[in-house]
Amino acid sequence: MNKRLRTGAIAAAGVAAVAAAAILLPNANASTDQPAAPKTLSAHSATQLAASLKADLGDKGAGWYLDSAKGHLVMNVLSEEAAKSVTAKGAVAKVVHNSMTALKAGAKTLRDSASVPGTAWSIDPKTNKIVVLADRTVTGAKMAMLNKATGGMGEGMVTVKRSQGEFKRYDGGDAGSAAGGAAGAGGGQAAGGAGNAAGAGGAGDAAGAGGAAGAAGGAGGAGDAAAGGAGDAAGGAGGAGDGGQAAGPVGGSAIFGGNARCSLGFNVTVKGAPAFLTAGHCGNDSKTWTADQGGSQPLGTVADSQFPKTDFALVTYDDTAAKPQSAVDLGNGSTQEITKAAEAAVGMKVQRSGSTTGLHDGTVTGLDATVNYGNGDIVDGLIQTDVCAEPGDSGGAMFSDDSAVGLTSGGSGDCTAGGETFFQPVTDALKATGAEIGAGGGGAGGGDAAAGGAGDAAAGGAGDAGAGDAAAGGAGAGDAGAGDAGAGSAGAGDAGAGAQDPGAAGSGDSLN
Repeated sequence: MNKRLRTGAIAAAGVAAVAAAAILLPNANASTDQPAAPKTLSAHSATQLAASLKADLGDKGAGWYLDSAKGHLVMNVLSEEAAKSVTAKGAVAKVVHNSMTALKAGAKTLRDSASVPGTAWSIDPKTNKIVVLADRTVTGAKMAMLNKATGGMGEGMVTVKRSQGEFKRYDGGDAGSAAGGAAGAGGGQAAGGAGNAAGAGGAGDAAGAGGAAGAAGGAGGAGDAAAGGAGDAAGGAGGAGDGGQAAGPVGGSAIFGGNARCSLGFNVTVKGAPAFLTAGHCGNDSKTWTADQGGSQPLGTVADSQFPKTDFALVTYDDTAAKPQSAVDLGNGSTQEITKAAEAAVGMKVQRSGSTTGLHDGTVTGLDATVNYGNGDIVDGLIQTDVCAEPGDSGGAMFSDDSAVGLTSGGSGDCTAGGETFFQPVTDALKATGAEIGAGGGGAGGGDAAAGGAGDAAAGGAGDAGAGDAAAGGAGAGDAGAGDAGAGSAGAGDAGAGAQDPGAAGSGDSLN
């Protein structure tokens, strides 16, 4: 009897052990098979991880983008096997149909067979397609040619969309059109008017307030120029101040050459010498550039200008001892220090500073974009965004935190109705010119307030006006008239008078 009980107990224990194993083993397997949760990454960290994964994947990868809402890196892959290696390293894997080789081949087909003025296209990794934009000038035979080219590629490869505006370069055709061009285009463009006001008076009271602009020795004017054309101050080469050392213009400041007005992109150094980057079509407009409309404050001379195909120019400062600040005007009385350059990524949040519309933000929507501005002006390898811009903003800085990303080239629309804007990658411009981000850091600290502080306050009006406050624009413009005397920046008033209505332009090329 005891023997039977003992045998039964052993059997029961065995059954219990088997049951426990049945419960534990699946859980154990689940914990080891379950993919790791995606890492939450900064844009910079995501870019680094993407570069590593891209190298590992080779032709099994098909592009990538940032899910900025969640902070995740999304890698497009062509197989489930490749997806596993991506998730193992903390990214989100998305299995897609089109390889990057196929997408690039499709883009080449468009270049070869659908070179239609008023069109642009880029690779969109979110949809795994080529997205083609046709502006309002693409009608009739032009549209038929475009449809024929894209139709042969199939719906799974390409999407065609219409843009409500007209693709054009964003250089201002009249050096004094910061106020006028802005006001002429509508509320948001009051940036030019208000901005100039900001630069020279109006908000320029802000610029001049407490002698900030004066203390900047014209650095306040740098902001003035950034605001859109009160100009002389932009040079930071002197100006209305009562003391203080000029720190020079920063990203977004207005620059003037001949009959053109553009914006400074980023201060750089070339073999230790100070220089700055701007748009190549601006560099083609004029060999020499000044900080004021009248040309009394020389800035620099074009050393290299590339347009079309690419769109960047390198301008060396005439004053070889200058140490301009490596920063961008934020339009609110402050600047953003720029310490490095970064590659763009679809989904990246960016900001743009320009001399007509001040500061605006948005998102990168496409890479390796081609834009046909007409008259043979076709530019490849651009960054596509939904950030607005207007004439005079060309060459201005696009950045993400403290990283330089792009130089404003052109686009469609304005800062009232919105639109698409394309940027020359800064990294490509740096490689081509041998330039390095940063120009000695002059003006840091206290100079910050002078160079950017006063100047940025100056640009503050521009930024606000650029946001579309027509009332502010009007007020700013008026203030400019009254305030420019204080800043010694009659340019603002002139800018107000020298209006050019961007809306009146025909093709993008007519803005020169």
